Amino acid sequence: MADFLSAYSIQRWLESCPQGYLENTEYGHVPGEKEPERLLEDEFFRQRAISMTVQLVAGERCALAASSGLINAAPDEPSKRFLATQTLDEARHVEIFTQRLYDLGVKKDDLESVIAEFANPNLVKFAETLLEKVDKKDFVAGVVGQNIVLEGMAFSVFEMLHAGVKERNPRFASILSGTIADERRHVGFGENRIGSLIQQHPEKKPEIQQMQKQMTYYMLATFADRFRARDADEERRRFDAMGDGKRVEAEWNGMNLAEVPAEDLEGLLADTVLKEFKTRLGRIGIEYQTPDRP
Repeated sequence: MADFLSAYSIQRWLESCPQGYLENTEYGHVPGEKEPERLLEDEFFRQRAISMTVQLVAGERCALAASSGLINAAPDEPSKRFLATQTLDEARHVEIFTQRLYDLGVKKDDLESVIAEFANPNLVKFAETLLEKVDKKDFVAGVVGQNIVLEGMAFSVFEMLHAGVKERNPRFASILSGTIADERRHVGFGENRIGSLIQQHPEKKPEIQQMQKQMTYYMLATFADRFRARDADEERRRFDAMGDGKRVEAEWNGMNLAEVPAEDLEGLLADTVLKEFKTRLGRIGIEYQTPDRP
């Protein structure tokens, strides 16, 4: 418990996050950095960027509700304090991605209607499955759903997005870098804290495995909707045009994202996330449950 207290203390959080990689930033990026003009001028690409960013806001709103809701369900003070820092992390993520929507031209009065219009229904169901456990103050299931499944998905999604935009949109890449650092810490907490609790409560395994199976299905359905959309390849074509014909390397998991067809990107992302799920769930004593493919 001593190592746990040190690794996930508020003091460690202050040193690594607000006094560390976020120091001298605003909304997660260098002050004054702007979105690329060509992105803002291309209405098709701007709308696709808004749609993608809405998914990030929706996911982070779920994470905020889950982490804050789990604080009083935690069985010990160190977990409560860590979840307090995670709640602030998630609130920051909601804020920075919401600010990106404003920077992409969404009016503040239209924010909720834009989120309602673009939020993927499968992502909404993914969130509802997790928040049902949180509402019941089920700490073990809630942390698995939040810090293993949701954060594990977000970690891979953010890494792939970062690889794809770091050459052409440094501002968005900076935002994603700080978010990735946060998610890495959150996933670590989930693994380190929840394994011992599952050993104490083995009767909870079937319920947790069913939750994981449901959440994984909705995650895969969300990916399918995004990458199989008819305009996914058009988005790629326009994004490539932003490079003025220059080859841009976007290396992730051994592949150049600039050259991978949209449907293959879906498979690459899904396989990456599922591999991580299986590994992390195995570490805490949960057997991964395979859902139907959407």
